[in-house]
Parts: sequence; C-alpha cells; structure tokens
Amino acid sequence: MDKNIIYMKRAIELASLAGNRVNPNPRVGCVIVKKGRIVGEGYHEYFGGPHAEVNALSAAGSKARGARMYVTLEPCCHYGKTLPCTDAILGAGIKEVIVASEDPNALMRGKSINLLRRNKIKVTTGLLEKTAVELNRPYNKYMKSGLPFITLKAAMTIDGKIASISGDSKWITCRQSRNYVHKLRSLVDAVLTGVNTVLKDDPALTSRIKGKEPLRIVVDSDLRMPLSSKMIAYKKGEVLIATCSSNKHKLKMLIAEGVKIIKTKRLNGMVDLKELMRLLAGVSITSILVEGGGSINASFLEQGLVDRVVFFIAPKIIGGSKALSPVEGGGIRLIRNAIKLNDIDVKRFGNDVMIEGYINRR
Repeated sequence: MDKNIIYMKRAIELASLAGNRVNPNPRVGCVIVKKGRIVGEGYHEYFGGPHAEVNALSAAGSKARGARMYVTLEPCCHYGKTLPCTDAILGAGIKEVIVASEDPNALMRGKSINLLRRNKIKVTTGLLEKTAVELNRPYNKYMKSGLPFITLKAAMTIDGKIASISGDSKWITCRQSRNYVHKLRSLVDAVLTGVNTVLKDDPALTSRIKGKEPLRIVVDSDLRMPLSSKMIAYKKGEVLIATCSSNKHKLKMLIAEGVKIIKTKRLNGMVDLKELMRLLAGVSITSILVEGGGSINASFLEQGLVDRVVFFIAPKIIGGSKALSPVEGGGIRLIRNAIKLNDIDVKRFGNDVMIEGYINRR
C-alpha cells in the first residue's frame, strides 16, 4: 500500500477519536512524517483546545523542520479560539502539507492552501478525500446550509413493527444493537424524541459512554412532559423541550427543574420542525439523532429534514395491523416516489441487522 495512504489513514483514525467533543468544529487528525518515520501526531481533542496540527507539531518538536504533514482537513488561517494553524506550520519549517479535504467554512475554502503555497510550501489535496468528508458530514452540512445534520434511527422486527399491539417495545433488538445506539448518541450534539415516546417508554436517552453527554430534546407541542420522567430526573446532561404552548404554569415548573425551552410557531397544531432546526443551529447544534415513534419519524422524512437513516432489524415477527411501524404518516402512493438511500452500509449486531444509508436528494 502507498505509504501516503497509510499516513492519511492514521490521521483519519486520530480524527475519529474526538467523538462529539469538538462540536461544532470539525474532527481533524494530523500526522507528521520525516525520513519515512512518524515523528509527531495529534488530533483536535475538545472544543476550544489546540488544533490537530498544533498538537502534532508539539509532539514532533524540532523534528518537524523539513518534514511532511498529513492532515484530514485544510488547516485554519483565521483567528478564532486559537491562533491560525498556518502560522504554526510556517514557523515549524514544514516543507510539504498533504490535505485530504478542503474546509467548507466560508472563512477558509482554499485560502489556507493558497497561503501555504505562496510561502513556498508544497501542498497536495484530495488524498482519501471521500473518507475525510464522510468523517465530517455534520460539520460540512452545517457550514453549507446553516442547518444540523439529522440521523433518523429506528428499531423494528423483521415484519416492520416497533412495538407489539399492547405497545410493548422492550426489547426488540439485542444488547449489541443497543450498545451501538449508545455510541451513535455519543457522536451527536443532541438526541431528539417526541413526547409520545416519553409518555409510553420513559427513556433516559443518555449515551452511557464516557465523554460529552448530548443535549436531549423532546418535541412537546402542548407541554405534556411529566416532571417525573427519567429525562428530567436523571441530572446527566441538559434537557430541552421544543413547544408551541403558552402554558405559563407548566413552563415555570419545567424551567425550575433545569429544563431549557425553545418555542416555535404552531404548524398544523404541532411544533414547526423546520423552524426548530433553524433555532437549534443558531445555538451551534450541528448534529441530531432522532429516536422517536412513527409519527415524528414521518414528519421529519416528509419535511425533507433527514440526511441519514439507521434502521435496526431484529429476527422477530409480531404481526397485526394495529402494531406500529417505524414510519407512520400519510405514506407514499407510488413506489417510484419512495424515499431512496445512497451509500448503503449493512452490519450485524448479534442476530440483528443494521442498514444505514443517506437520503438521495437528487
């Protein structure tokens, strides 16, 4: 295998270690190589902390002079919470920078690459670009559209049911699948569900994985959220309720419990999800995992808000026309108009099958 690919794969591996701790910034990894040996490596570890390039240069020390740098994303050239990485690269005497992907941030978009080239540093772009872009899909969407990246997750039986006719849903999938869901939660800024799911299942929606706990959001148009719910009782991470209710008494009680509130206009009697997404993006929520019931799943899909779908399918059969499916709503009349997925990935967890794909918007 080409050694350049080996070094960039290592940089991507490092970048992935950041999880959601750097959000709303991108996940970035960096490797510094001299005379065929890695002399320094690092990644952006937490929001506001040193960037990947700075950590790798610090690890390399004087060995960075005349070395080659592999970085998963275009180095920054602007002043933010840290100094520009381009200054550090120039000061360290790096002779060549290999960049996997350009930064879609309007402050960047190739500016750093041009700056380095003007200063006689060789810059190559595009090595393992697709993998690097996939690593930062939420960041890329947020920068290009100003909206969070939405993943819709559901767990169902092989005949497409998310609960029995009595409403029992614990547990459809196996422990390995549920453990993977905790990992999915640990990678996003927020986990979102509807109040009906809270009333029926009383989930905690915590990630149970060491690291930054995602914000837990409940879409609750009429403020039916019980004060005794696990989401409020478990003081682990923040809880936000999205509502269009003006019930001042209930709002006061929720706020007293530490719950945050976002109000939207009422659309067809419900929270306006598109407005909610804009409001959440405004407070730097770049990625959301939707774990709701069939109604809220349908609303997100029908309004074109979903970017990725993750469905777990268990080898169980429930049957019955009254058992709920993962996507309710009005449905689609013609197969040719069905929502289609790209970049399909299939995994096994125990006896369950997970199908993941990205919404085809073409």
